[in-house]
Amino acid sequence: MSELSIGIESPPSKATLSVIDNGLDVYNAKFAPEHFEEFATTLKLASGEVKGGIYAIVWAGMLFIKWLWIDEAHRRGGHGRALMAAAEAEGRKRGCAAVWLDTFEFQARPFYEKLGYDCFAALDYPPGFKRYFMKKAL
Repeated sequence: MSELSIGIESPPSKATLSVIDNGLDVYNAKFAPEHFEEFATTLKLASGEVKGGIYAIVWAGMLFIKWLWIDEAHRRGGHGRALMAAAEAEGRKRGCAAVWLDTFEFQARPFYEKLGYDCFAALDYPPGFKRYFMKKAL
């Protein structure tokens, strides 16, 4: 009889996630750089209140834009373009040759295309929508 069992944790504990994350990092380090960096570009009021920003990850010479959000009251004022330019500049500074991101069809594909991003893949996900994966050389 096996000492192993399959279980479900919902939600998963932080300890379980840490073990899985660390195990994957150790394995991946045999093949690819293990070091990654995170940064955010922010849009703030003079009071310091965040009204938008980008959360980005740099790994293996590539910049990944994980999140971009701007408070609805501050959209369409060029802030998104400025945040993306700042994130791309920071990516270049950190040695990135390219940037990639994903966006849903109800989000910002045309915005990214105006900034020079090309779609390299699409999924029918979630049902009834498409999710686009986009890239741009830096």
